[in-house]
Amino acid sequence: MSLRLQLVAIVASGALFVLVFDLVRRRRLMERYALLWLFSAAVLLALAAWNDALQQLAAAVGIAYAPSALFAVAFAFALVLLLHFSLVVSRLVDQNKVLAQRLGQLQERVEQLSQEALDEGEAEPGRRTPGVHVGPPA
Repeated sequence: MSLRLQLVAIVASGALFVLVFDLVRRRRLMERYALLWLFSAAVLLALAAWNDALQQLAAAVGIAYAPSALFAVAFAFALVLLLHFSLVVSRLVDQNKVLAQRLGQLQERVEQLSQEALDEGEAEPGRRTPGVHVGPPA
């Protein structure tokens, strides 16, 4: 790999590393996701800096041009990250569905209790049930 290409790869990997740290510091990226990104950036940085390891990896996989192996590794990490995020999104969709169902059940229960309180209030004139609110949440 040429020195110029190697420097570009090192700078790009280092920039990714710094970007992930900055996102975690500003609380824009959670730590558990940052670990995946930091591991990916560290492997890419190591392969970019250690030319022999990149050559050996390229030879082991059967890639003739070593910098292409670096892009193949980056692509593999991107696929792993996409799979991980797909799993997280799937789990969140399931949790959201369960929460919506439970909210519907709770709203129905509140309406039943409100109706019972109103029915009791009609049976006993002048009696008011405090704290019971019927309608959409404020």
